Amino acid sequence: MYAIIDIETTGGSAVYDKITEIAVYIHDGAKLIGEYSTLLNPGKPIPYYITKLTGINDQMVANAPSFDQVASIIDDLTKGCFFVAHNVSFDYNFVREEYRRLGVKFERPTLCTVRLSRKLIPGKRSYSLGNLCNEIGIHIKDRHRASGDALATVKLFELLLQVDPNLSASNITKLPNGMPHNLLDKIPEATGVYYFYNENNDLIYIGKSINIRERVISHFNNRTGNKAQEMKGRTHHIDSEVTGSELIALLKESDEIKKNKPIFNRAQRHTSERFGIASIVDNKGYVSLKIVKNSTEIEPIVSFNSLVSAKKTLEGLTEKYFLCQKINGLYETHGACFQYGLGVCLGACVEKEEPESYNRRVKEATKQFEYVCNNMIILDKGRSMNEKSVVLVENGKYKGFGFIDTTYLDGDIEELKGSIKPYSDNRDVQQIINSYLSKHKVEKVIKF
Repeated sequence: MYAIIDIETTGGSAVYDKITEIAVYIHDGAKLIGEYSTLLNPGKPIPYYITKLTGINDQMVANAPSFDQVASIIDDLTKGCFFVAHNVSFDYNFVREEYRRLGVKFERPTLCTVRLSRKLIPGKRSYSLGNLCNEIGIHIKDRHRASGDALATVKLFELLLQVDPNLSASNITKLPNGMPHNLLDKIPEATGVYYFYNENNDLIYIGKSINIRERVISHFNNRTGNKAQEMKGRTHHIDSEVTGSELIALLKESDEIKKNKPIFNRAQRHTSERFGIASIVDNKGYVSLKIVKNSTEIEPIVSFNSLVSAKKTLEGLTEKYFLCQKINGLYETHGACFQYGLGVCLGACVEKEEPESYNRRVKEATKQFEYVCNNMIILDKGRSMNEKSVVLVENGKYKGFGFIDTTYLDGDIEELKGSIKPYSDNRDVQQIINSYLSKHKVEKVIKF
């Protein structure tokens, strides 16, 4: 049995956006045997660009049921079915998240008509629903409405069934090395980190995903690439840890790869950041950027895996921001530095530029090595409904992350700090946090 589903939403994030329309068509492999569709009140305004795309506006959903009012209908309809959709992870993650908000676990095996189409009808110019249907002669009535797109997906699915009547059987993941298939049942469909071990219980790979189970399955369904095949062949058992927050998953993955150095995480396991660039005020008031060994008591503003990398970065900053080679320890002389004669250095080395002016450029040069806020607590999803994740950056340094029970949470800064488990600060962590905050919504950022 197959539940062929399409949804419309207020945006692209299953965590922060809501479903505005859902259509479900039940197919027994030969014909349609049931259907259900409805607009849904998302409980939040529908953005203008979404209305322009779908035609669904706030007035249309004002008197529509909320998801909790139709949850039992959708659950009953889809029970015992494969959840089928075009780009299934989008629709499935939204539906599952709606149930999660209700405290209900929703799990269905999935089939993606995008992946199946690429496999069974290869060579098409595009596999988006609209373009693919145009190319193979399927007419879509009411494009970007749930019923219209779901019915087009039904027709596409029936075509795929003609090519391969055993679609669901071909979707069963074959686990290597005799691992029991029910092992996958123990892997959660949740955000977190997962671990692959070999027969000697050596950790050989660490990954993260917003859907651990789906990502693990994708590793074993991947039939291309020597590395993928080798890793698959050497994997004997799997473990995972739910984090709730994707940011926590990224931070944990980065930390554990550095600590454990799994053989199949080669690109991410550089750990020995032996050198750094430190900011030091000299006796004349100029801020110098000096390369230091990380074993010294001087705390660097940024660290590197090699002396060459540190020196190359410092040389680049010195040239780009018209800093002084002599002050930065790149040119030894009793007089002016070499760059001063070329007009690149503005004369700090011979006190012809005031420290205040020079130091402003140093500050600009080192901004890229700073967190978006020097003192902040990031609150986001936890591992359960009554928990929040907590990330702490204090005095420009990452202190670590933890979890806190919201039942007793009163927002006190010291209480939040007390939930933190210490983790190492490094350049990768800074990039993870800054990049994540620039591209994703978190529940709250508390600046202090």
